[in-house]
Amino acid sequence: MTNTPLDDKQDQTQPRVIAELRGVTKRFGTVLAADNLNLSIGEGEFLSFLGPSGCGKTTALRMLAGFEAPTEGDVLLDGAVVNEIEAHRRPVNMVFQHYALFPHMTVAENIGFGLRQMRPRMAKGEISDKVRRALDLVRLPGFEDRRIWEMSGGQQQRVALARAVVNEPKMLLLDEPLAALDRKLRKEMQIELQNIQRSLGITFILVTHDQEEALSMSDRICIMRDGRIVQIGTPQELYDQPISRYVADFVGTSNFFDGTLEAGSGAIAGVKLANGITLGGRPVGAIAAGDPVSLSVRPEQIGLTRKQGGAGALPVTVRNRIFLGEHTEYLVRHETLGEFFVLAPRQSELSEGPFNSGEGLFASWDATAALVLTRK
Repeated sequence: MTNTPLDDKQDQTQPRVIAELRGVTKRFGTVLAADNLNLSIGEGEFLSFLGPSGCGKTTALRMLAGFEAPTEGDVLLDGAVVNEIEAHRRPVNMVFQHYALFPHMTVAENIGFGLRQMRPRMAKGEISDKVRRALDLVRLPGFEDRRIWEMSGGQQQRVALARAVVNEPKMLLLDEPLAALDRKLRKEMQIELQNIQRSLGITFILVTHDQEEALSMSDRICIMRDGRIVQIGTPQELYDQPISRYVADFVGTSNFFDGTLEAGSGAIAGVKLANGITLGGRPVGAIAAGDPVSLSVRPEQIGLTRKQGGAGALPVTVRNRIFLGEHTEYLVRHETLGEFFVLAPRQSELSEGPFNSGEGLFASWDATAALVLTRK
């Protein structure tokens, strides 16, 4: 009998769906907190809900956790509807923004708390072994007897993570878990969360309003607005192909120039601005000539030079220069376009040197790097 190699397409199987929201709506009195949410979450996926306060992301998380029941629609875990299943009976754990640790307990007692509530009762030795392994996972070996109030903020965050994963849930829900940490520690914990998620293979679902957190850790991101999912995609898809000005503005930094879409030739269309200038860009989505649109240009897509490079170069004046180490951010002003940002990597400044405030320069970008988006 000969072994036949599998076709490449057969190897690229989709992950098993572990959780779903099907037509889920949640109302609190007259307030519509979540509006017809439809979402499938894969096993082992790191998914983030991203959006401003009040957009519905925490409500979606709480319905998955079992702290809220949907007004309409169904929440499914492993293919079963769990609308009426209490939070403590779901194979899900949650890490809260303020950790919710017990200050009168030791680290080991905090981590083992959920294990001690299980029935039938787990042997003390088994609990100790699981607690020890959880501490190793979050890089806190030997901290079993430490008191919570003796721990730093980052260490308390790790204890909360260890407590959440010690009983091996199918999903871990994270509600703004890094909000209380300083910037440097947040970056460290972003890497730590990725490492923990990959080593365990548990589905992680993060709620955050911090785009950097979502972009750096997620396999997919759900952008939310007014209780609805606006766009779902990988971080790169959302950054490179936002479907609207709202998404482009929320994922990364962009310059926007408002105008009206003109008929285009090929993949590039013109946007006529109120001041009469026409700029070219790639239309995204269902927009037609005459529609009000925004031309979106990322700051890193714009080049600055002291010499006029081509016909499309725009004369600008440097208003502010902010040195940020690996790159420099410039705020420049064009006579009719107004002010916009340019991000210059350190390497790009070596040929001409840094530009100074008040200096006259020329700014340019490729039309294929500019996106024409709806203003919604």
